[in-house]
Amino acid sequence: MSVRTLDERWQVRAACRGPASALFFPPSVSERRDEREQREARAKAICATCPVRGECLEHALRVRELHGIWGGMNEAERRARLGLQPS
Repeated sequence: MSVRTLDERWQVRAACRGPASALFFPPSVSERRDEREQREARAKAICATCPVRGECLEHALRVRELHGIWGGMNEAERRARLGLQPS
């Protein structure tokens, strides 16, 4: 088994796998603020039920994921958690 596989095996148990995964990342076209807030709220509701939410957030913080909802947090929330300035 590769190191990457060992480090990321939590992903196979993630509640966001499958068709709902599109909710977790912004669309390729711009979205209105209310649309983004609704999309993020739906994604975070899935995160709230996820058995690997902690591992997901830990991964996102460790690699400093720039986009998407990870472990129930969006980009700005993760930056704040790390004590980074808003981009």
